Amino acid sequence: MYREFYGLVRAPFEMTPDPSFLYLGDTHREGLAMLHYAIEARKGFVALTGEVGTGKTTLVHALLSQLKSSTPSAFIFNPRLEPLDFLQLLFHEFDIETECRTKAEYLMALNHFLIDCLSRDQIALLIIDEAQNLSLEMLEEVRLLSNLETPTSKLLQIMLVGQPELNDMLDRPELRQLRQRIVLRHHLRPFARDELEQYVGERLRLAGYTGRGILGSSAHKELMAVTGGVPRLVNVVCDSALLLGYSRELQQIDGAIIREVASELRLVPTPESTAAPERRKRGRKAAKAAASGDRTSGRPADAPSEGTSSPATSKPPKRRFNWFGLFD
Repeated sequence: MYREFYGLVRAPFEMTPDPSFLYLGDTHREGLAMLHYAIEARKGFVALTGEVGTGKTTLVHALLSQLKSSTPSAFIFNPRLEPLDFLQLLFHEFDIETECRTKAEYLMALNHFLIDCLSRDQIALLIIDEAQNLSLEMLEEVRLLSNLETPTSKLLQIMLVGQPELNDMLDRPELRQLRQRIVLRHHLRPFARDELEQYVGERLRLAGYTGRGILGSSAHKELMAVTGGVPRLVNVVCDSALLLGYSRELQQIDGAIIREVASELRLVPTPESTAAPERRKRGRKAAKAAASGDRTSGRPADAPSEGTSSPATSKPPKRRFNWFGLFD
């Protein structure tokens, strides 16, 4: 909708992990280099972790796009599976057509496939995304797959990709055998301020933008504040900001627009969200004070207060002496 208005040939902030929009900050460049080395050196087990939205899946897709087209690879993105279901999916990803009924038959067929890959100097790669969702049973099954090896080489390169909870799982005592087999680890961090500006500029350039800059300096500053440099959140906020800018015919996006969009997306507290708890707090205090007063006077909460007439009687209120020597 806003592409023509801003002179873009394609949407610059899509949510899909498109390798053509890949931008490598320092941590992403280091991570990609580590993954390449692990595969080429046949290191066996490696782990890539990062918070939600930091670009783990995008980095994996970039890796796959840079490998030889003949590289056998299996990308498991939903690891909540039983062992046999996992093996069936693995065979599907590797295009192994051998019919198997038992786990032993699957493992023998997989071993034959991997030895054949080795004879053709091919590196078989297994990538398990969202690996923090693996059960302890499945993690042990994955570890056992690393036993498929020759005296000089690992037959299967296994890459565990997941959120920081994956590290917590691997630190458990019962998984120490698996932990000892992971020879390389890398943790992706969010962008720094300068990386964020370069990331936004690069995506706009790749989308066909040739102007002087859609986002001003205040927009970049606010974008860093509301997203923390997390790439996925940067994409969400920038896409919505361009749409809002288009609707208001703004040639440049400033910090106020970014803040407004972030408020709509609930990335920052809104006036309503901050006022509501205070109103509830005042309400609780008032109710508590009323209840305390009722207990002190010894009357029910719904009884008429002193100084008022009950519907059943019209007697004048009694005068009450207070501590200052005056009548109420």
